[in-house]
Amino acid sequence: MASDIPLFKLEGVEKEYRVGSQHIHALRGVDLQIERGDYMVIWGPSGSGKSTLLNILGLIDTPTAGALTFDGRQIEALSDNDLSDWRSRKIGFVFQNFNLLPVLTALENVMLPLQVQGMPVRPAKEKALGILDKLGLMEFCTLRPDHLSGGQKQRVAIARALVTDPLLLIADEPTANLDSNTSHEVINLIESINLEMKTSCIFTTHDPRLLDRVPRKLRLVDGVVSCS
Repeated sequence: MASDIPLFKLEGVEKEYRVGSQHIHALRGVDLQIERGDYMVIWGPSGSGKSTLLNILGLIDTPTAGALTFDGRQIEALSDNDLSDWRSRKIGFVFQNFNLLPVLTALENVMLPLQVQGMPVRPAKEKALGILDKLGLMEFCTLRPDHLSGGQKQRVAIARALVTDPLLLIADEPTANLDSNTSHEVINLIESINLEMKTSCIFTTHDPRLLDRVPRKLRLVDGVVSCS
């Protein structure tokens, strides 16, 4: 059964790349299993490999070495088109800078991933309104990003990430540009998504104050998993 298969399995994952003449060993022998419905934080200092690991989990980047299995499929067996399709349908992304399109309203931003997948306007609008309502964001539907606070923008960005019903929600430093109170509101929202929608949620942070909020913690230091 699909529910018995881990969502993600990483075995001996390495990532190396060059920046000019500099050789970077971003990940070193990472072994990790992520179950369906997991709620996890990846933490560590800047440059520890957090974003690199998220990019691999998000199928944006591929390992230099090691094996990666997602939803029961070996990633190296997928074509570029398959990877693109899986990213758009099975993974929702949230970024620290929100990445909302400034010319679109909150509703239009949330509709966009569905329209990219080819869904007609009317059902895309209905589904986007449904997720905005579920997250308590209906009052912001007609507002463009420049009329939203940082916390409101991030909540709309989370709604956009969820509108395709992904198996996994990935958030890269989602509280980095927010004050302490708003940061906890955003983490509350991610926590409720995990509990109520059963979506697997992974986010990165360098803020130790958020660690107690999350049941599973993965610490990265110089590309090495030091505790889990």
